Amino acid sequence: MSLSELPLWLAWLVAIIAIAGAAMSLIGAIGLGRLTSFYDRVHAPTLGATLGTMLVLTASILLFSWIEQKLVLRDLLIGLFLTLTTPVTLILLVRASIHRDRSEGREEVPAQKDEGSV
Repeated sequence: MSLSELPLWLAWLVAIIAIAGAAMSLIGAIGLGRLTSFYDRVHAPTLGATLGTMLVLTASILLFSWIEQKLVLRDLLIGLFLTLTTPVTLILLVRASIHRDRSEGREEVPAQKDEGSV
C-alpha cells in the first residue's frame, strides 16, 4: 500500500498523535528555558522527551503497520532505548551536580544522609 491509499480517519489519527507528541517535547523544551534551577531544568525535558517520543512512535507504528499490511514493532526498539537511556542520563547529571554543589558548600542542596539510617 502507499500513502495515497491511506484512509482519512487513519491519517487524522496519526497526525493528531504525532502532533501531540511534538507538543509534549516542545513543552519540555520550554520548561528547560523557563525553569530557574538546574534540578528543575533537567526534569522538564526528560518527561517531555519520554512522553513525546512514545506518542510519535505510536503514530509511526500505526502508519507503517497500515502501509505494510502487518504489525510493525521495530519502532519499539527506539522507544526502549530512549526509555532506558533518558532516565539514566538524568540520574548521572543530577548526581554529578549534587556532588559539585555539596563540595562547593552550597546551602540549597539537601544534606547527605548517613549510610546507616533508613
